[in-house]
Parts: sequence; C-alpha cells; structure tokens
Amino acid sequence: MSENLTPDRKQLLYRAKYRGFKEADIVIGRFAAANLATMSPEEIEEFRGLLEVPDQELYGWIIGRAEAPSNFQGPVLKALQAFDVAATMDR
Repeated sequence: MSENLTPDRKQLLYRAKYRGFKEADIVIGRFAAANLATMSPEEIEEFRGLLEVPDQELYGWIIGRAEAPSNFQGPVLKALQAFDVAATMDR
C-alpha cells in the first residue's frame, strides 16, 4: 500500500490516519490508503487542503451533517463523501 507512495504522499497518508478523532482517522485514513497512489497533482492539493480543516468540521462535511463551503466542494471531497469504508475493512 504505502510502499509505492512518494515521500510527500506517505506524509499525507500519515496525516490522514492520525488526526486525533477516531471516526475521522478511520474514514479519511482508509480513503487516503485506497486513493493517494492514483490521485492527480490537483487532487493531492485538494486533499492537502482538506487535511487542514479541523477534524469535527471535515467529518461533518463527509457524513453530510453540514455543507462544506464552496471553496472546499471539489472532486476529492465528493469522493470522500461517497467512499465506502466498510468495503475496506478486513472481514
């Protein structure tokens, strides 16, 4: 998984997995693990910007509890909102 990532993408993966809010760690971390390797440079920058948002706020946008400001409503946030965490769980 992370062995094929550039150092920059590995750092983003770490930041996504260890945010400090368990639910966000799970959703954002698993999304990152599944998608970082194939993201375009533009998507990487959008993801980097999303990681700057406080956990509770970002998680609220992901689960639909609140609407994200228009400057955050991009393809990566939409993919995060549609991401199926259950599909990534070990059975």
